[in-house]
This record gives sequence, C-alpha cells and structure tokens, in this order.
Amino acid sequence: MSITAPNPAIPSASSAYGISEWPDTNALYARLKELVQQPVRAIRPENMATVLRYFDEKCRRSKQLARAAADVIPGGIQHNLAFNYPFPLAMSSAKGAYFTDVDGNRYIDFLKAGGPTLLDSNNEVVRQKVHQVLDNCGPVTGVLHEYEVKLAQLVCEAMPSIEMFRMLGSGTEAVMAAIRLARAHTGRKWIIKIGGAYHGWSDQMVYGMRIPGTGRREAVGIPRQATAFIQERFPNDLDALRRTLWLNRLRGGTAAIIVEPLGPESGTRPVYRDFNRELRKLCDEFNALLIFDEVVTGFRVGMGGAQGYFGVKPDITVLGKCLTGGYPMAGGIGGSRDVMMLLAGGIGTTSKRAFVGGTLSANPLSAAAGYFSIQEMQRTHAAVHAGRAGDRLRRGLDEIIRRLNLPYVAYNQGSIVHLQTSAVMLMSMRNPIKVMREATTRKHVMEEMGAAFSAHGIITIAGSRIYTGLADTDAVIDDALNRFEDVLKLV
Repeated sequence: MSITAPNPAIPSASSAYGISEWPDTNALYARLKELVQQPVRAIRPENMATVLRYFDEKCRRSKQLARAAADVIPGGIQHNLAFNYPFPLAMSSAKGAYFTDVDGNRYIDFLKAGGPTLLDSNNEVVRQKVHQVLDNCGPVTGVLHEYEVKLAQLVCEAMPSIEMFRMLGSGTEAVMAAIRLARAHTGRKWIIKIGGAYHGWSDQMVYGMRIPGTGRREAVGIPRQATAFIQERFPNDLDALRRTLWLNRLRGGTAAIIVEPLGPESGTRPVYRDFNRELRKLCDEFNALLIFDEVVTGFRVGMGGAQGYFGVKPDITVLGKCLTGGYPMAGGIGGSRDVMMLLAGGIGTTSKRAFVGGTLSANPLSAAAGYFSIQEMQRTHAAVHAGRAGDRLRRGLDEIIRRLNLPYVAYNQGSIVHLQTSAVMLMSMRNPIKVMREATTRKHVMEEMGAAFSAHGIITIAGSRIYTGLADTDAVIDDALNRFEDVLKLV
C-alpha cells in the first residue's frame, strides 16, 4: 500500500505528507544486498587527486580555520555533521537552498543542518518574528512565556498521538526523558531498540548504534550497568521481537520499544510498510509502550509526522530538529495526558514523577522559533514540496546510475534521500568478519565520495544522505543532478 500526493500545488489536509510512495522494500533490500556483497566501486585515484586539488586551491581559508580548530577542539569539529574529507569546510552564509564558504565558494545545501531546516536556511519570515521576541525580552527569562503555550498547543494540534507536550533542549535529552518516562509509567525496566538506529548519544542509547548487532561497540567510557537493560533487535524481525517480549515477560516485563519509524538512521535501513503497525500490536499485546523517535520525521514527513503518515499512534513521541526550524534547543516529548503527567514540573511536588530539567529548555527564542516555523511549514505545505523535490532527485539519480552502469542504489522517503555507493551503513554484524575486514575501506570510499560532491558544489551528509527542503525548486534539483552526474563519471 502507498500514499500518493495529489498533483495540485496545494494538497488537501488528508494527503499533506511528503512521502508520495513507500519504496518496494523487498526489491530495495535485494539491490542493497547485492551492493554490499560486491567489491566497492570508488572514484579512480587520478580523479580523486583532481578532487583534492579543489580543496587545496579553492578552500584555503577553510583549511586555515580547520588547522586552528584542530589545536583547540578535539578532532577539529564540534559535531560529526561538520566532518568533511579532507578537512571541514567553514561556511560564512546560509540562505535559501545555498551555502557560501569563507573562500566565496557556493554550494547546494543538501545537509539542511542534519534535517532541521525544512523551510530553507535562515528563513526570513521566521527570522523577523524571532527578532521581535529578542528585542522584547531577550533569548531566555527563566519564567513562563506565551510562546511556550502556543508552541505546545500547535504540536498537540498537529501530532495525532500528542495530548500534552514538554519541551527540552535536544533530541538526545528528549529520548532520555522518554525512556525514563516509560519506565516510570510501566514500572518495568527493559527497553528494546531497533538495532542500528540513532537515538542520540546518551549512555543507554549508544548501545547497538548505526550497525545492527554492534551492542556496546561505541560504549567507550560507559559502565555496563548503564546498558544492562537495553536490548536491540534487527530491523523488520518481528519474530525476534516477539520472542524477546515473551522472555522479558518472565523477567518483569518490557517498558517500551523505541523505533525510528522510517527505519534506523533516518530510513537508511527502511522498515516494511506495515512494520510500525505490527509494533503497535505487539506493544498492546505485551503491555509495553511504543516510543516513536520522530526527531527527523516530525514535521519533515508532514504536519502529523510519521505517525500520521503510517496511521499508527505511539504512546510517546520524541521531537527535535524541525521543531524549532533550525534554531537552538530543539527537543521535546509528547504523549497522552495520563503518561505525560508523570513529567509534571514544580519544586517540592510529592506525587510520583519522572524528573527532567533544563535551565534553557523552552526559552522564549526557541519556543517562538518553533511556533513560527511550524506555522510557516503548515502555510507553505513545506513537507509536501520538499518531498516532491526528493522524488525528483531520486528519479534523476536512478537514471544516472542506470546510464553509467553503476551498482549504486538511490531511494527516498519523501525529502530524505539516500545514495548508497560504498554501502558501509548497510553492513551487518550478522556477518562480523565482513564488517571487520571491509568497514574501514568502505567508510573511506564514502568519505571520498562526499569530498567529490563538495568539490562539485554539493554538500551532503557523509556523501550518502541528502535532505531536500522547500527552497529546492526544480531548477535547483536539475542543477544538482548535473553535478552528481559529473561526480559519478569519476568512478
């Protein structure tokens, strides 16, 4: 079953989602399996030398800043999104669909800050509204502000499962709160995550991150007790989930299953169309809560998020990224009233509660930015238009891949587009020898591909994930496709 967006420029409310068609999951996994099994196809060494000359000759100021950053910042970057091979590019401006770096080079922005800037970079309508709030009261007051209420009301109206909403500082914080809330509400301790998903960097959720089956591989500095009650199961494996729920029932029960509703790593490993509906049934059968991590999908898939698109109501929803349209302190948690009241704030309360805090959470700047950003997303039907841009880009990439006879795989879920060239993110610990033997090489090939995209005026996430937005017109996408083709000809 698929949901098809209508042809008119302004869609009806019932079809206002950016995913026009769900990928044929079986066919897609067959192609991805073939890509993983065959030798990696990299950019030819002589062509890679030309790519690297771009950075030496055209990005000298960025190179200087990268060297200075490496002296005072661990690894030279504050966030993994800023990593770029051979060195991070420093941007001086972001506007509409484009970045400009400190050397004056312009790039098509398919990074979208990792997803938040669905409208476009530095949206003028939102910026003017935020400036008014800053002029009146500054970014933070520590007391109640009207936009806290307005944003919460807007979120509750938009998201099908949310009756109450609590704003926090980031997606990581919101996931931490969701897990704590699930345990407090159910009185149980076991949390099952779908392996390979990214739910932030808290001690518990680093377990089973990025590649399914890795368990504590990324848990350096984290005591085993912190992950003692976290379990991971492979994506789409409902039988294994059921067995785990049965086993947990004998050990006190499962508090919650947490899932990225499109699939781990923003749909890098897509779930089957009915997977979330089956999760809902399992959670109901075993009296566990269902947590949707909609940090990426919330408002990017549509106003109702992935839960609206799939028609599945989770018990707890985690929001981030698009919540404030790219402004800081983007995080929040929502759910039904009976669950959410365990997060009731206030000093000295004697009722049972799951404690969360955050001095800067729900500050006037962030709350106002969220309120006006979501209003603008609603007014412009941003998710639908961004999804159409993603469809156009994916279709073009498919055509280029076929014409150049490459083994690469392009697919999308609306405005989230994946271009798999090295397939390092599709490897699995079901074949650990292959992971240990090939992961480093495949990762470097992905980094080189990302560098080649940058040298041809396109910024992506690690050369494998692309976010489209409202500002990505047909002309922008067609220009990008010409640039992608130039890069893929270097293989």
